[in-house]
Amino acid sequence: MQKVKAVVAKSKGAPVEVVTIHVPDPGPGEAVVAVQACGVCHTDLHYREGGINDEFPFLLGHEAAGVVEAVGEGVTEVAPGDFVVLNWRAVCGECRACKRGDLQYCFATHNATQKMTLEDGTELSPALGIGAFAEKTLVAAGQCTKVDADARPAAVGLLGCGVMAGLGAAINTGGATRGRSVAVIGCGGVGVAAIAGAALAGSSPIIAVDIDPKKLEQAKAMGATHTVDSSKADPEIEIAKICSAVYEGAMGADIVVEAVGRPETWKQAFYSRDLAGTVVLVGVPTPDMVVPDLPLIDVFGRGGSLKSSWYGDCLPDRDFPMLVDLYRQGRLDLDAFVSEEIGIDDIEAAFEKMHHGEVLRSVVVL
Repeated sequence: MQKVKAVVAKSKGAPVEVVTIHVPDPGPGEAVVAVQACGVCHTDLHYREGGINDEFPFLLGHEAAGVVEAVGEGVTEVAPGDFVVLNWRAVCGECRACKRGDLQYCFATHNATQKMTLEDGTELSPALGIGAFAEKTLVAAGQCTKVDADARPAAVGLLGCGVMAGLGAAINTGGATRGRSVAVIGCGGVGVAAIAGAALAGSSPIIAVDIDPKKLEQAKAMGATHTVDSSKADPEIEIAKICSAVYEGAMGADIVVEAVGRPETWKQAFYSRDLAGTVVLVGVPTPDMVVPDLPLIDVFGRGGSLKSSWYGDCLPDRDFPMLVDLYRQGRLDLDAFVSEEIGIDDIEAAFEKMHHGEVLRSVVVL
């Protein structure tokens, strides 16, 4: 058992607190990781606001990289001293999805069995089964993906959630590749990552849609060939215009990634795609949201696919090492996603900056 500093949300909407927690020694199938860096993600704010569930207190943080300190009995995936990116898709290998070969849809991903606790023994709920706003955290060994130890922790840790979600939404879920056009609605961290993924795959044109000029500039820096300010122009019309200028007769983009998670922007995505095109929902809606007034004949008549993207439909063991290698080669600029490096005491201020769209990612460096 170890005592470490960590960031905890104790009740709905209350400011987070830096407290001392207890981290158990790893049991069978578990690992203790010394966290080096962890990104501040919208999901952490959702936890604090009670938008995920009410299992307070939460140990926040999940976009993390660090070094394995100790492993429990039976662990073969990683060893002490390995540099790892943490993930929340530790596939079971036994469920129906895994047995049919669709490991990215594993229905029974697992976390550490033991619980980290407050000093009074209160059990903590780690965000996405990770809880990495902490000097050390306990996870299932399958949540650790070994990558190049020379990579910058603050950059590659972001593959643990938002950057992987966006890259994967474009490439894994949407099927972005050469000869296909891509539009991305919503250019926060996940949306910009989708643009970077489309650029990595060789898609063109790549169209960024947002209402914030700063975000559109960030999107251009990450590979967008065109931008649309949807506060000034109709994105459906503009996307069709851009795509038809490249591919004669195109009525929209081949792939439209919706990275906002709202009914109105999802409908924009639906009507901004070409015939037989693909819509990918990677923005996370709230339970009360519905898509009104969508004629079923339009769903039928346009054909194609309407998809949601879970964690970019990634397999961490397959995707993380590859993407870190591309980063090390200078072909994927993960550093560009790190807007600032902050301390463990600065997370409330980072939530405020994120809320106002001032950063792609604030990253806690421990």
